[in-house]
Amino acid sequence: MAQHIARKRFGQHFLSDGGIIDAIVDGIAPQPGDAMVEIGPGLAALTQPLVERLGHLTVIELDRDLAARLRGHGQLEVIESDVLKVDFAALAARLAGPEHKPLRVVGNLPYNISTPILFHLLGFAHLIADQHFMLQKEVIDRMVARPATSDYSRLSVMLQWRYAMENFLFVPPQSFEPPPRVDSAVVRMVPLAQPPAVDAARLGEIVQVAFSQRRKILRHTLGRWLDEHGFGGSFDAQRRAEEVPVAEYVALAQAVPP
Repeated sequence: MAQHIARKRFGQHFLSDGGIIDAIVDGIAPQPGDAMVEIGPGLAALTQPLVERLGHLTVIELDRDLAARLRGHGQLEVIESDVLKVDFAALAARLAGPEHKPLRVVGNLPYNISTPILFHLLGFAHLIADQHFMLQKEVIDRMVARPATSDYSRLSVMLQWRYAMENFLFVPPQSFEPPPRVDSAVVRMVPLAQPPAVDAARLGEIVQVAFSQRRKILRHTLGRWLDEHGFGGSFDAQRRAEEVPVAEYVALAQAVPP
């Protein structure tokens, strides 16, 4: 079979380090019968050890050449699609089985669209048991960042209100073919069992306004937005966006009139 050449437009970097692969699979701890979905299986570096433990695995692959290769594997269901167009609710309903198992989602996410994928999956968090993703390390640093740090951002707030997250494995560039120019890491994301009840779109709007000019004091940005939207509560707008904890952003989203 001809060698597959990584395609830049898909952000392809293929994992090739056996020790790292074993550490990721051990961290995921797949169990036979899990309703697991792998995003971007590529050359099946993770796919093969996963399916050996699972018995069956559903994979989502956009690259038609890779999808064709994967279809030759008898234990894989291949969905040839852009993951941003996949309805994970329909997928969860189909894979849940009589035991109504929630989805487990894994993948080496393309660096160029990792954040859109995370936001796409956010809408299906109630159907998911856990997510394990390899990403650019600086993206994971932002995902798990605490308030009052330089990495704390819109991504931190929008994911932390819905997930408990852990950066559990560092992956150096030489673990890939071709090696990327950045460090990578693996994040574990577990949806909170009882997340705060909040309109995700309203929370997203508030956080986007707050971080739109993150170096400015919030009275110039979010403070004005709150006034325009009839917020009558108290909020310290003499801070910068990165100084406000997730819980306060959620409280604002709950308090601002629709």
